[in-house]
Amino acid sequence: MISKNAGISLLLVVTVAVVATALLLPRIPQPQSYHLFADQRRFLGISNFANVISNFPFAAIGLWGLAFLRRAHFRDKREAWPYGVLFAGLVLTAFGSSYYHLQPSNATLVWDRLPMAILFMSLTAALIAERLSLRAGLWLLPVLLFVGIGSVYQWYASELRGAGDLRFYSAVQVYSLLFLLVAVLLRPTYTRGTDLAIVAGFYVLAKIFEALDRPIFELGHIVSGHTLKHLAAAAAAYWILRMLQKRRRLRQ
Repeated sequence: MISKNAGISLLLVVTVAVVATALLLPRIPQPQSYHLFADQRRFLGISNFANVISNFPFAAIGLWGLAFLRRAHFRDKREAWPYGVLFAGLVLTAFGSSYYHLQPSNATLVWDRLPMAILFMSLTAALIAERLSLRAGLWLLPVLLFVGIGSVYQWYASELRGAGDLRFYSAVQVYSLLFLLVAVLLRPTYTRGTDLAIVAGFYVLAKIFEALDRPIFELGHIVSGHTLKHLAAAAAAYWILRMLQKRRRLRQ
């Protein structure tokens, strides 16, 4: 474990590095081939059935999490606020991603990415509140949400101008993952802190599945990589809920 001051210094370095990299990289447009998913099979009258239906676990876990927070025990009840936003974001993700996969396009992708940005930023705020400063985490929650949502708006506005640029939204994702990994090194307030590493692992696995969408589907045309991406991402969300359910407060 590292000290709080060392953690803050490391996070500042990570923040500067991510921002600098995003500014120095060339513009990254959204490739239209992204919308051409391998599994486009229709079932029960639903287009892209597997990629649509695989979003339902997000809604189930989100509702389960919101119900759990009503009886969960925190060091300070305000620590539950970022998690409440996170679980609400999961429910929105189920609807937004399903809507996108019914008719994939840049216009519908906005509604997929907005709730995901909420997820990334609310988890970051939750970790700040628990491992660095409750006051800072609560103060930064709306700021981080604004940054995350703003990154999606900036990307879509750039696409409408014909100069698509994914750098800002990509930086939000990368920063959230790096923050999660740094948080594992900070002195925890509760047990089961290493569960965060498993959450990060599921997220990385989801990105791998996404990149291998077609090759996985070609292995028998049973399931696509993108469908597995949804399930791996849902597993990451479930592991956060599982962590909250099983952990206990540590004596400092």
